[in-house]
Amino acid sequence: QLPYLTPESVNQTSKAQIEIVLFNRVPKVGSQTLMALLNLLSKRHEFEARRDMPSPMETIMLTKTFENNLADEIMEKGEGTTYTKHVAFIDFGKLDLPWPIYINLVRHPVERLISWFYYVRAPWYIAERVRNFPGQYKVPTIKWLKKSFETCVLQHHEECTFTQGEEHSLGDHRRQMLFFCGQNRELCMPFNSYQAMQRAKRNVENYYSVVGTWEETNITLTVLEHYIPRFFSGATETYYQAKNRLHQVNRNSIKPSVSQEVREILHKNLTNEIEFYNFCKQR
Repeated sequence: QLPYLTPESVNQTSKAQIEIVLFNRVPKVGSQTLMALLNLLSKRHEFEARRDMPSPMETIMLTKTFENNLADEIMEKGEGTTYTKHVAFIDFGKLDLPWPIYINLVRHPVERLISWFYYVRAPWYIAERVRNFPGQYKVPTIKWLKKSFETCVLQHHEECTFTQGEEHSLGDHRRQMLFFCGQNRELCMPFNSYQAMQRAKRNVENYYSVVGTWEETNITLTVLEHYIPRFFSGATETYYQAKNRLHQVNRNSIKPSVSQEVREILHKNLTNEIEFYNFCKQR
């Protein structure tokens, strides 16, 4: 526990300078469920729930031009809106723009990696990518699609090798901390970095109104309701009324079990990622 933290000290909503909620969503944390909930709440509370345009590749780390353009896009509709995108933390102060209300979700890093591995191999995911991005999405080989996570880790395949400090593999979203650390590549990209963890923790403490997890659904919904009532009042009621429908969004039921041996290997390679995750949960 973090005894020095109080509900008042961790609620950063009052520090926001504009009534825009920015959900810079981490992949494979159940973000689609929260997006669907925002859409339902937008009708209840008369706000506009917005998101970025889907693209074949997510742009997490931004060029200065892209960062400025995205920030302007987030701000253009003004107050009473939400905006959702897979993107690393943006420092609006450095862009001379008002601070929005930051929210996000986290998930245990080991479960995230397993989930991502099988998510990108799901038949419906492949079909969706082919349909949405014809000519841009390369269909994987059958051998790759049939690969198990166990084999991938134990045989040290590149996509399942988590080298400490490496700065590549952005496309598989192995870095949860990156989404809270920010746009500084030198600081935030090294995998499982202590320095990235410290910056991510600091940004969560200083800027995020809520960092929740579906692993603690009721707590997450209650905190959202109390900390950001303009947008999330009645979130618990709305969620449970539509729970079955909400949790079918991007749900992948094809997820074989993973051995304790492999989980222990991952734990050893995700020490700081796991510490950051636990920090967010305790907060």
